Amino acid sequence: MSWLEISLTAAGLLLGAVSILTPFVADRRARRSRRIGFRKQMDIAIGHNGQVSGADPRLGLFNDLPAMRDATLVLLRVENDGSRHIEESDYIDPSTQYGLTAEFPGRRIEAQDVTLPEEHTNLMGYFENQPGLLVAGPSTLRVPRVPLKPGAHYKILVLLTGGQEGDPVTVTGDLKDGTLHENHSLTPDEKPPVFSRQARWTTVMLGLALIAAATLPLLVPPPLPDDCETGSLRLTGSTAFAPVMSELATKYREHCDDRPDITVVAHGSRTGVRELALSDGETDDDGATVVAFSDGPRPASYRRLSENRVAVSLFTLLVHDDVRLTNLSVADVRRLYRGEIRNWSMLDGPDLPVVLVSRTSGSGTRSALSARVLAGADEPPASSDDCVTRTVRAAPVLRCELDSTEQVISTVARTPGALGYSELRAASPPDAPGGVHPVTLDGRTPDPDRLTGSGYPYREIEYAYTYGRPPADSLASSFLAYAIDNGTGKGVVATHGHLPCGTAVGLRVCGGAD
Repeated sequence: MSWLEISLTAAGLLLGAVSILTPFVADRRARRSRRIGFRKQMDIAIGHNGQVSGADPRLGLFNDLPAMRDATLVLLRVENDGSRHIEESDYIDPSTQYGLTAEFPGRRIEAQDVTLPEEHTNLMGYFENQPGLLVAGPSTLRVPRVPLKPGAHYKILVLLTGGQEGDPVTVTGDLKDGTLHENHSLTPDEKPPVFSRQARWTTVMLGLALIAAATLPLLVPPPLPDDCETGSLRLTGSTAFAPVMSELATKYREHCDDRPDITVVAHGSRTGVRELALSDGETDDDGATVVAFSDGPRPASYRRLSENRVAVSLFTLLVHDDVRLTNLSVADVRRLYRGEIRNWSMLDGPDLPVVLVSRTSGSGTRSALSARVLAGADEPPASSDDCVTRTVRAAPVLRCELDSTEQVISTVARTPGALGYSELRAASPPDAPGGVHPVTLDGRTPDPDRLTGSGYPYREIEYAYTYGRPPADSLASSFLAYAIDNGTGKGVVATHGHLPCGTAVGLRVCGGAD
């Protein structure tokens, strides 16, 4: 065994011994003095003041009230986490009727309220009667001398404006034969943060386990990189973006020592987003968190979904090689989908009937075509089940619907006169068998490297949606950061013909500046 291994083993043994003794020593000290602990249980933004960069965490509940656009809510919990009673006379400052002072530097107090657990409702009189809570300055709140039994607590909810969530909050005051301290306990919300008997023995067992592990340092697996998380994740939504999802999942797993479990199940943008919205934030049947990718924004009614802009996706119209045309005007495309052009000869093409090969209504690629090229008009109703036989005789053109990008491309390739659409790179992969080729629109070529100012219309932002904002230490949050900000992740997106939103040009386009 090397000196490094011996040192690690000795350090582990020492740490195990210390962890066993710590709760007993802490309990013993706590029982000899009066203790008031305070902790900031919540500090959230509830107004939207339009941050310049980065994701905006504000809930936007007061967007229509200009004075509240920078509003925040802070919840303070004050508790007796010692074992001795605290009486009114135990607060030292004799010059006032107040025991504690809470400061919110940089923010202004607009309103405050007190909440009490059912077993301590008798304390409400100290807040409702004189002297009660007192706003002593724009950011200063004076708290009365509230007697507290061991384990008793109260909470103060403060509405603030100005500043930002996370700004410092301080509580000051003095106790006779005691201490006031900021409490960082991880114990359940309604329990004082001293070590219980269960916690002490749990810590003993953990300490013994640590000692045992320290004797076998070489068997401990290496830690994950800082930007990795474990767990299960399911990526769903856009079939056009599915190849990107699959490669991102593979690269992320490789980066994280194959520990995360990530699956890709793509059934269309709208389908994925709808399933996520209806999940109420629950994991799927396998316990995996769901991230839904969509070619375009979610419906406005899905307010609980949190969006992340990943890339600008480029799409293209494609035709069977027999059509021979390489460019279509946007005006002619609209006429084609209105059924006004039934034969390619009307556009100086071959004498072939037009066959429209489309996606089903859950497709983001189809939605992008409607919004970006067809001026909001939808495609005509389907008139064929197999893209060959017309089932609706009165329909001006034969039109069929398919479930995936791959099905559209293969059907156009084997159907003379066919017109379809797909994600750009899928239309001309390196190993393409032939039979189909893309067409430009008004002479404009879809090129992610020259997207700024090109005017190419058939494009859409690729969104990744989660149900609410995932915790920073979650697998969903880590994976999205890898896809959007990590160099390897952006490289994967670019390799598949998309413009990453995390690049300088992508930021402008994804942000709507171009």
